Amino acid sequence: MLMEVPEELHREMGCTRAEFLRWLPGATRHAPMDGEGDVFRVRCGGGSVEITIEERPPRRIASIALPVLAVRFCFLGMDAGARQAFLSWFDAYTRRGGG
Repeated sequence: MLMEVPEELHREMGCTRAEFLRWLPGATRHAPMDGEGDVFRVRCGGGSVEITIEERPPRRIASIALPVLAVRFCFLGMDAGARQAFLSWFDAYTRRGGG
């Protein structure tokens, strides 16, 4: 069972700003988008998603430093199904495999 995606969602991603910006078009299925600075508005699902990013200090584990990017999704005019569809695709696109 999938959890319902709230109208506003905050999370941290283990990527740099540059990596996030490279992924963003594909992660949003190349939906029409406007952006200024670290705020992006994606038009999709009968509404829009405002995505705000902010670089945070890296996480350090011994001699390893992992990038941290705070990401806020604000879903505007999108029903629960549209929010779930957007986030499922976004997560699958930006997921990194290991091993």
